[in-house]
Amino acid sequence: MKLARRLDHIDPFYVMECAKAARAIAASPACDPALGGEPMIYLNIGEPDFTAPAAVIAAAEVALRAGRTQYTEAMGLPALRERISQWYAHHWGLDVPARRIVVTAGASAGLQLVCQALFEDGDEVLMPDPSYPCNRHFVAATGATARLVPTTPAMRFQLDAEAVRAHWQPQTRGVLLATPSNPTGTSIAPAELARIVDVVREKGGIAIVDEIYQGLSYDPAFEACALALGDDIVSVNSFSKYFSMTGWRLGWLVLPQALVEPVERLAQNLYICASSLAQHAAIACFDAESLAECETRRAAFRERRDFIVPALRKLGIDIPVMPDGAFYAWADCRRHAAGSWDFAMRMMQTAHVALTPGKDFGPAHANTYFRLSFATSMPQLQETVRRLTRELDR
Repeated sequence: MKLARRLDHIDPFYVMECAKAARAIAASPACDPALGGEPMIYLNIGEPDFTAPAAVIAAAEVALRAGRTQYTEAMGLPALRERISQWYAHHWGLDVPARRIVVTAGASAGLQLVCQALFEDGDEVLMPDPSYPCNRHFVAATGATARLVPTTPAMRFQLDAEAVRAHWQPQTRGVLLATPSNPTGTSIAPAELARIVDVVREKGGIAIVDEIYQGLSYDPAFEACALALGDDIVSVNSFSKYFSMTGWRLGWLVLPQALVEPVERLAQNLYICASSLAQHAAIACFDAESLAECETRRAAFRERRDFIVPALRKLGIDIPVMPDGAFYAWADCRRHAAGSWDFAMRMMQTAHVALTPGKDFGPAHANTYFRLSFATSMPQLQETVRRLTRELDR
């Protein structure tokens, strides 16, 4: 079968390949408690161990029983877009009108829509290395090139204005940033983000900011919203992480007004609308009780971070930049292995702890770093440390 050439630029998603290997080992006698084995601990997938807030689940039940399952507008339910707009006003003090908000089938669909609307053959988009692999593949699927710019711990593994200016070429169309970031859990300082946006404007480009972990920030110095920098910013957001609605596949975009109609046109043709049931349920995300529940969970994620990062450092696994958001630690395994792939496979086989090697996130740190997700319970993290201590002390 002849395949489209664009697939030559789409790498496998190694996170999922690792997950397959972990499931295979988990099914073996070594992980069977009935045979004296220890169950696999999964720290490889970026998914909260919480489910949707109680009010959201109740709203979904009401919508389902009432038969509210028909198509919605491609832009999303007006009531949901209005609630998102109100959230920006109340939480961030920003005037983000509902007409600039597009509800999407997850942040992934939002990124696909934006990239399809903006990029084409010959364009380049600057992104940090490391970064979430699917983001660069959304760019590649349009025929454009994701230009990965190597970063360092001193840069918080993020792009800065100096790097953007230095790597901007005639074919550069814009930047795609994530703050907080997957896989590093680090954010761009608000003042630095403003400088980046100034460079992009000076060059006549577009700034796209992935803010899907925006609600999961643990340091006030980095808690910010890119939309405060102007109406020309594209913000990508999601109900998956802060609201723990991963499988509901629901996200949203905030767009410059000129981009709204083109994105709406694409959405109408590519997927008609996001899940109507998920949309009706998500309105309840912004109820006071739901937000209080999500804040309690944020405190739990912070407690987990404050446990696992020092524990890993004591084991000789360096985390050069404390994650200030999301639920990831970007960890250096050089003291224990020649490469992160070998380290992750060995820990999966001997400690029965699933980790994600750096291969997915870009070449600059692929061999040195692995990602650990602390989006699981404290007892699981404590058991992880016990097992890693056992294996690394041998």
